[in-house]
Amino acid sequence: MVVTDKDLLDVDISVVGLTSFSGPDVPFDVDVFDSSVHYIKLMNYRHHFRTIFDFEAIKKLLASQKFTFCYDALHGVAGAYARHIFVEELGADESSLLNCVPKEDFGGGHPDPSLTYAKELVERMDLGKSSSNVEPPEFGAAADGDADRNMILGKRFFVAPSDSVAIIVANAVQSIPYFASGLKGVASCRSMPISAAFDVVAKNLNLKFFEVPTGRKFFGNLMDAGMCSICGEESFGTGSDHIREKDGIWAVLAWLSIIAFKNKDDLGGDKLVSVEDIVRQHWATYGCHYYTRYDYENVGAGAAKELMANLGSMQSSLSDVNKLIKEIRSDVSEVVVSDEFEYKDPVDGSVSKHQGIQYLFGDGSRLVFRLSGTGSVGATIRVYIEQYEKGSSKTGRDSQDALAPLVVALKLSKMQEYTGRSAPTVIT
Repeated sequence: MVVTDKDLLDVDISVVGLTSFSGPDVPFDVDVFDSSVHYIKLMNYRHHFRTIFDFEAIKKLLASQKFTFCYDALHGVAGAYARHIFVEELGADESSLLNCVPKEDFGGGHPDPSLTYAKELVERMDLGKSSSNVEPPEFGAAADGDADRNMILGKRFFVAPSDSVAIIVANAVQSIPYFASGLKGVASCRSMPISAAFDVVAKNLNLKFFEVPTGRKFFGNLMDAGMCSICGEESFGTGSDHIREKDGIWAVLAWLSIIAFKNKDDLGGDKLVSVEDIVRQHWATYGCHYYTRYDYENVGAGAAKELMANLGSMQSSLSDVNKLIKEIRSDVSEVVVSDEFEYKDPVDGSVSKHQGIQYLFGDGSRLVFRLSGTGSVGATIRVYIEQYEKGSSKTGRDSQDALAPLVVALKLSKMQEYTGRSAPTVIT
């Protein structure tokens, strides 16, 4: 047909197919395709030579009477993929899907996969403020609006994003066919602010490790160069080199693969190896990284810069820093390294400076201070507090109790003196 504006408007993009037009200059086609079909072919090793996941193993897990599953797309694009993958391909019950009809306004909610905004999933997993009489599913997951981020939950159990990606790395070779030959011998990278759970796994597995600034492009460079297999960042972003982007559904399939592998010899037995079991086994092997982030939003730009400058000047004398810390909390380990994080890209040689001030303690704990959004209105100061513990008596504690000694961060930085803030805007 000869093309007009009306003809293009009349193309039904809900129907897969090819429509041909005779343009004013050259003929052209409009091809409507279902991207979820192509995605499934990539994910399911039977249909793709690079072998990513064993769908048959995941099907057996989902068919087990012991395993229950829930996925919340928060009315984002993941919903279209979720029905095709989890229900039609893997055999999950339709009732296991929450908010999986994509909507332009995300159903009036905020499509952030977090304990704050994935409220319906959090309630179903019995992690809400009020306890439920209904037995929660064994596994729950959520996606953000464009499906590149994820949140993983067990029955009444939250998996921190830093633990999630570390556990995927630790179990990838055994559980995921795509990595059966190894993680390229170079393995993994993480953005600097995320907890060092990744580092401990990489060191134990003798994998080359990259600590990069916040920003997806740094992961992409390493993946394009064949130097990185799995990556993770603080905001629930997880991915691998099957594509050079975060992939929230991939992360869920990775977790299902790990659970399937852990239960492969006893799916008919009395007890399932649960999400919580897997996390606690990981802590027993690698230790536990208690981790939190304080965000101080809309701080005066001048005050924020002065605070960071003061932290930078303190780095010249660690003895003074340690003396100050001991005066605040005598049970805190000494700072052994303090610097301003700088990254030289091993691929293109570019250098990224002023990425955050960090204090590294002798016991593996960390304090990190980052500044962002220094515009005319204000800035955000982010404080990352991480306590590393190893030993069964110290893992599995309440995070706030474990992190209590490192509140020295607030007095060390003179947060209230510089900003006037007695408490953070957001704690995650």
